[in-house]
Amino acid sequence: MYPEEIVIPMKEELTEHGFTELLTAQEVDEQLAKKGTTLVMINSVCGCSAGSARPGVLLAVFNSEKKPDHLTTSFAGFDIDAVKKLREHLLPYPPSSPAIALFKDGQLVHFIERHQIEGRPAQMIASNLINAFGQYCN
Repeated sequence: MYPEEIVIPMKEELTEHGFTELLTAQEVDEQLAKKGTTLVMINSVCGCSAGSARPGVLLAVFNSEKKPDHLTTSFAGFDIDAVKKLREHLLPYPPSSPAIALFKDGQLVHFIERHQIEGRPAQMIASNLINAFGQYCN
């Protein structure tokens, strides 16, 4: 498990912009049982989280006409039970962090794995998400 002093600022980059933390397996199940669209950012200490994933998610949310109903996040290597439960909902995809998932009515409809984040600029991640928001969000 990562030290809190390292993780908290990375969490706050999202929570200060309206993302709700999913900290337990129960919170994950309750969130994904809700109607509508839920964006889940599986955050991490990985450099591609800071360079592309978190900034890309924020760019998408700030610049898309259509937005998910719910913005959520869990931190890999820190919110252990929540991320484990999320990964059950992400099957058949292998564990990946960072990763970005969009659910509609509890069903996974769009997923960006780490290998699709690494080496790509935040604007490319945002564009990918904005397209998904346009397709699945109201």
